[in-house]
Amino acid sequence: MILTDTHTHLYSESFDDDQDEMMQRAIAIGVSRFFVPAIDSAYTEAMYDVEKKYPAHVFLMMGLHPTHVKENYKEELRHVEEELQKRFDDNSNKKFYAVGEIGIDLYWDQTFIKEQQEAFRYQIQLAKKYKLPIVIHCRDAFKEVFEVLELEKGEDLFGIFHCFTGDLEDARKAIKYNMKLGIGGVVTFKNGKIDTFLNEFSLDHIVLETDAPYLAPTPYRGKRNESSYLIKVLEKLSDIYQKPAEEIAKITTKNSKDVFGI
Repeated sequence: MILTDTHTHLYSESFDDDQDEMMQRAIAIGVSRFFVPAIDSAYTEAMYDVEKKYPAHVFLMMGLHPTHVKENYKEELRHVEEELQKRFDDNSNKKFYAVGEIGIDLYWDQTFIKEQQEAFRYQIQLAKKYKLPIVIHCRDAFKEVFEVLELEKGEDLFGIFHCFTGDLEDARKAIKYNMKLGIGGVVTFKNGKIDTFLNEFSLDHIVLETDAPYLAPTPYRGKRNESSYLIKVLEKLSDIYQKPAEEIAKITTKNSKDVFGI
């Protein structure tokens, strides 16, 4: 069984003491593909380091996380563009597989909402330029995210709605904009709600993720998340869709390949 964790922060300081052991636990249960989102320029070297350590398993994204859109956001966006171009020009096999995670987050702070919207749209345009998918972060901002997607909609807009926590109508809208739904630990929560309607959508619209070290699934909720816990998400989807775990793993991994091109 091959599993794909489409969103995991492997370079997080939370894994400083046991990164290799954590990776081996995940690989042992079938997680062999790890897609790693960017946050800001402060984490770029750490991302490259984890890619270098696990070249057969780790695939990087580049982008500016909405909660890190601050006064210096234009400088950070230049860094994103420079790194994308650098790898685009590189003749080696190293490349980025998405622009992410990008989007809008109004949960923590609304000070930079206009800047977040500008950064989100700009990075979508970068994704189109490099023919890459986007990976969307959205928290308390479905309306604002959909407004930007409506402006940029088209065949060249596609990707993943990471850590999807919206309602049925939000899910329909996300899919309409060529987004897969990134399903992680929230689907196992008693109050997660998405488990009540997810099976209204074909598995063709679903990819798996952990968002490690955040949002650990039940029974690990409240603890550090890690990619091996993806098995708990898989088990929950097996229950929701009434399909064998192996079949869900196969379909969702194929979906991840359709998005990322690998």
